[in-house]
Amino acid sequence: MPKVTTDDKKIQQLLSRGTAEIIVKENLEKKLRSGKKLRVKLGIDPTGSVLHLGHAVVLRKLKEFQDLGHQVIFLIGDFTARIGDPTGRSKERKPMTEKEIKQNMKNYVKQASLVLDINKVEVKYNSEWLKNMDLKDVITLTSKATYAQIAQRGDFKKRIKEDADLTLQEFMYPIMQGYDSVALKADVEIGGTDQKFNLLMGRQIQKRYGHEPQDVITCPLLIGLDGKHKMSKSLDNYIALTDAPEEMYGKIMTYPDSMIISGLELLTDISSEVIKNIEKSLAEGENPMRYKKMMAFEIVKTIKGVKEAQGAQVYFERTIQQKEIPQKIEIINLRERYSDLLAQIKKCKDLADKKNREELLESLRSLSDKNSIINILVGIGLATSKGEARRLIEQGGIKIDGEVIKDANKIIEITKDGILVQRGKRQFVKVVKE
Repeated sequence: MPKVTTDDKKIQQLLSRGTAEIIVKENLEKKLRSGKKLRVKLGIDPTGSVLHLGHAVVLRKLKEFQDLGHQVIFLIGDFTARIGDPTGRSKERKPMTEKEIKQNMKNYVKQASLVLDINKVEVKYNSEWLKNMDLKDVITLTSKATYAQIAQRGDFKKRIKEDADLTLQEFMYPIMQGYDSVALKADVEIGGTDQKFNLLMGRQIQKRYGHEPQDVITCPLLIGLDGKHKMSKSLDNYIALTDAPEEMYGKIMTYPDSMIISGLELLTDISSEVIKNIEKSLAEGENPMRYKKMMAFEIVKTIKGVKEAQGAQVYFERTIQQKEIPQKIEIINLRERYSDLLAQIKKCKDLADKKNREELLESLRSLSDKNSIINILVGIGLATSKGEARRLIEQGGIKIDGEVIKDANKIIEITKDGILVQRGKRQFVKVVKE
């Protein structure tokens, strides 16, 4: 069994960097210095199928505990996802079906392994204990928290004041999440700042069951690509952990300059001293491009690896900065694409992801029609709908063989050698008939 590390420098970094608040810091620091192997929990509900860089912030904090030799727990809230976390919501979340939850979480562990050493992770699902509770157990659990405590939650308070619907199952959500910490005997729990109420409820429920309350670490929320709101799939301002290295690098480069320091601090291993010097240089008027490229490289490196980051940077410099056509371009054969779409649609028949099936059908229909630029874009997957394809063309975001297409109704002749379709600055696809 690996020995727990009590290195002072590493402990101080864990407690200070990338943390918003620690409850109770003195207690956690004492535990870390004791050499005791702690059980450290991070829970994520599978309300979506994609883990993104916002999740990477808390996953990296979990990895710091793992690197010190502690037992980390990656908890997938497959039971609580049926209710949905009411945090920040002004109305009840539509309940998810079991099929939707299973579909969403099927690749969670694989995605988390991009940050964690998954072989040393205790992976748990809260349905393991919550689904087996009988009415007596549920009544006992509800006795561990009061109405006044739950009603003081900010978003609940607002909905009560506005006489908006607030269901009892939503009231139960933080209590059930708190019980997860009882079931897992958690010493520490990690989450974003928006999860503070739920994390503290874990302490409360543990106390009521006679357990020592967990210490809590909240991490800052990562701002999304819009530069305003937290990174979220629902806001479409996210960078997925599964994005190709070139795509991840390119998206990071679209971040506002104001994100450089927080990006370096939360998502890279660059030392705090170096980051302070960068912050000083930027304040003195240094061109931010150099540091943004550093940020993009380091983030891709931590998620994908050094070689992948190097390749992504070269790709960006050639295609974006030097406006060269990349050496490796995806080739789509329309006949093969048609057959592939049919196969994917057949597989989707039993899936809950209706949106994905509809997009595939739209692509298939587009390949069956005449070769208008809109149909080509939807058919090869560079646009998910004809409406999106039209907007891209109107905004000047589509090129065929290097020429900007301005007419959304233009018919494209696909020559024997094929055509080069470009969306924006980073996406290139060679389209051939045979």
